[in-house]
Amino acid sequence: HEEKEYNQSAAVPFRLIEGELQILLITSRKKNWGVPKGFIEYDLNREESAAKEAYEEAGISGEIIPVPIGNYTYHKWGIDCHVLVFPMQVSYLLNNWPEDYFRERKWVPIQDAVHLIRNKDLGKIVGQLPQLLKEINYAG
Repeated sequence: HEEKEYNQSAAVPFRLIEGELQILLITSRKKNWGVPKGFIEYDLNREESAAKEAYEEAGISGEIIPVPIGNYTYHKWGIDCHVLVFPMQVSYLLNNWPEDYFRERKWVPIQDAVHLIRNKDLGKIVGQLPQLLKEINYAG
C-alpha cells in the first residue's frame, strides 16, 4: 500500500510581559504539552490554517507572523505529517473555546516551553523564536 503524507501548520502563541517572552502551551488529547497545529484546510492558506487551529485548540486570536520558525515531521496513523511552524502574537484570550472541554493551556517562559513540549523537534523550533523575532525586527 502507498504511504501518504499530510501537510499541517502550527502556531507558536507568544506574548511579551515586562520584557519576558512567554509561550502559551496546550495539552494534546494524551495530555502532552505542545502548540496548536492541524491539517491545512483546502480553502485556507498555511497561515490562516494555523490561526484557525489556535482559535479552536487554544481559544486565542492574534497576528500570525508569515515567516515560519521552522518545520518538522512526525508519524501519526501510519502517515508522515509535515508541520510548518509560525509565530503568533496573541492579542486575545477567550474564556471559552471549541476544545476547552479537553485541553488545558498555560503561559510559560520560553525556556520552560522548550523543555515541556513533548516533541523535541518542535521544542527546538520554539527555542528559535527569539532569534527569528530579532532577525525580522519584530516590534509587535
